[in-house]
Amino acid sequence: MIIIVITNKDILREVIKISVEAGEIIIDLYKNSDIDIQLKNDESPLTRADISSNNHIINRIKKLTPEIPILSEESKRFTLQERSRWKEYWLIDPLDGTKEFINRNGEFTVNIALISNNRPTFGVIHIPVSHETYWGHQDYGSYFINSDSEERKISVNKRNRKKIRVTASRSHNNSKLTDFLNNIVDYEILYAGSSLKFCLIARGLADIYPRLSPTSEWDIAAGEAILLNAGGKLLTLSNKEISYNKSIDFINPSFIASNNLLYMKNSNENI
Repeated sequence: MIIIVITNKDILREVIKISVEAGEIIIDLYKNSDIDIQLKNDESPLTRADISSNNHIINRIKKLTPEIPILSEESKRFTLQERSRWKEYWLIDPLDGTKEFINRNGEFTVNIALISNNRPTFGVIHIPVSHETYWGHQDYGSYFINSDSEERKISVNKRNRKKIRVTASRSHNNSKLTDFLNNIVDYEILYAGSSLKFCLIARGLADIYPRLSPTSEWDIAAGEAILLNAGGKLLTLSNKEISYNKSIDFINPSFIASNNLLYMKNSNENI
């Protein structure tokens, strides 16, 4: 399979537009319908908003780039034999933060990423409730688009704060996180749902996101693309990059996303 490196801004803009359209579908159901909940095989929740957003994104992207495969959380799983031939594909989470959607706290997103050679090269995160969008591309950097469609380039915080700003999940905290935080000199917690944690770091509003419980590839791909192209990094606890399109499953190891300027107790080395 020949890799089609997408650098055409018209295509990137169209994918951003698709994420916004999906957000409009989600927000309409969020505001005007009772939230219907099903349970998937792994006991995680599924709503009509997940399915409707998924169908819209897949149909639109298929027309935009018919030659590039699409893998989504809510769609048919491809066999390892099929996926092993992919050098490039779209990776989608049509409603990241379904629990936040159900709890109606507004902290859910639409995530679309492009994976090339098992690494994210482009990512979009749209926030339906606030009508804000983040995107990042390896050739162009990362950007924030506000609710008035004003766009500006963003980057991670590069100054040492008196207190490190740690962003953490509202739904997935555990004792490992507590132990990790005990090793940070001085910090404050910023809780956020879904992939918003990556956006906070990419925009310079937070400094570190330790994720010490399981995630799936579609949960983090768009966020990693935005973070990396804003000057941050995401590494496993063994100091390695995460590889996508895993052969066995789509589960990620624990990782730390950061701005590169964080220090632990009794250490002069960056995380």
